[in-house]
Amino acid sequence: MANKSDNEPSQTGQPVAPPGKSDPSVTEPQISKGTTLGADEYGEPLNHDDEPGRHEHFRKRPLYKRPAFLIGALVVLVIVAIVGIRYWLYARSHESTDDAFIDGHIIQISPKVSGYIARVYVTDNQQVKAGDLLAELDARDYEAKLNQAKAAYDAGLAQQHQAQTQVTLTRASTRSNVQQAAAGVRQARSGVGGAQATAAAERSRINQAAAGVSTARANVEQARAQLAAAQAEATRATADVRRYHELYSKDEVSRQQLDAATANERTAGAKVEAARQQVTASEARVNEARSAEAAQAQNAQKALTQITGAQAQVSEAQGRLAQANTAPQQISVSEAQAQTAGANLESLKAAVDQADLELSYTKIYAPEAGRVTRKAVEVGALVQVGQPLLAIVPGEVWVTANFKESQIGKIRPGEYAELTVDAYPDKTFKGHVDSIQAGTGARFSLLPAENATGNYVKVVQRVPVKIVFDEPPDPQHLLAPGMSVVPEVKVK
Repeated sequence: MANKSDNEPSQTGQPVAPPGKSDPSVTEPQISKGTTLGADEYGEPLNHDDEPGRHEHFRKRPLYKRPAFLIGALVVLVIVAIVGIRYWLYARSHESTDDAFIDGHIIQISPKVSGYIARVYVTDNQQVKAGDLLAELDARDYEAKLNQAKAAYDAGLAQQHQAQTQVTLTRASTRSNVQQAAAGVRQARSGVGGAQATAAAERSRINQAAAGVSTARANVEQARAQLAAAQAEATRATADVRRYHELYSKDEVSRQQLDAATANERTAGAKVEAARQQVTASEARVNEARSAEAAQAQNAQKALTQITGAQAQVSEAQGRLAQANTAPQQISVSEAQAQTAGANLESLKAAVDQADLELSYTKIYAPEAGRVTRKAVEVGALVQVGQPLLAIVPGEVWVTANFKESQIGKIRPGEYAELTVDAYPDKTFKGHVDSIQAGTGARFSLLPAENATGNYVKVVQRVPVKIVFDEPPDPQHLLAPGMSVVPEVKVK
């Protein structure tokens, strides 16, 4: 609606005077000085002396002098003071930051053996329990490897039994070998003694034969001497016969004497012949004695040879005894072979365990309860050792708050904290400070700042503080790693 003009007449037909000016047609009342004119809009009396001018009925006060304004300003100041003091008290006893996030364990699930995925039992964001089967690899190759390891283990077990039996057999056989070798040594030594006695007897027979040869030679010499004497007697008898023949022819001797001389000659010849036979017999006895001596010499040589053979048998028997006396070493060798077989058996057993373990690795289980995330495995895929297949996020979470280094001086482990998650602004979670990292976040970054190079600009660093929840996770309020949080720590 438009404002009326100052000169616009009123409803009564009379012109209306503009504000602040008096109507000349209206006669001003006579008001004496000091007369009370009433009360102003604040209830204070108005006097004639308070008028600034003749044409002003009332005078307005400044805003800052009005009681209502002063009362209102005082109330506002009191409220501001109370709020400020409360905020100051709250701020000095609380530290807060908006650089905070929910943190938690993220368990990467990777296979320990390579192979093709045969089955997958989980989906994205599925809740699993500890021990649930997540995926399964094709296990046929690992089953064959396990069977091969078991066969090798059975063969090693048989070798160990054989080695242990060999130890028992070696102990028994070496004991009997020692006894047999000792008896052989005694027998060989007895043979040496017998051979030596035989050789001594043969040497005695050789001496006897040599004495027989000497006796035979002496007999030969004697027979020859007798032969010579008989020949000499025969020669004398023959000479006597010739002389007696001449004398008999001259009748100087009798026939009896001639016959006696002839008989003497014949006797002498017979003696010569007997002496010759005696010489021949003596020479034959010499040859016989020499033959006997030679035979005894051969026998003595055989006896010496037997002694050598007996001594060789003694040496051989002693060698067998020495070999038999190596029984402890042989037993030690057998025991070492048995231990080697046992160690080989342990190695084969370890190979069986390893093959069995690798076979068990074909089934991948959940190590902890949680929610499946980042699933990147499908049936038929070839996976390698350590390849990420999926991740499990357990329900245990905490808050990692990056406070400024100027705020850390007041924060201590165990202090109470209120946590506001951006996803749930109407709910406040309770917690407490668990620990403070021994170093700033920049120091543990992938590329930490090197302040010794270039120009230096001081930047307030931030230190991670771990804040844990006092209450267990609420199923209605999902708290996942990475969600933004505003913590307020009550410092002492």
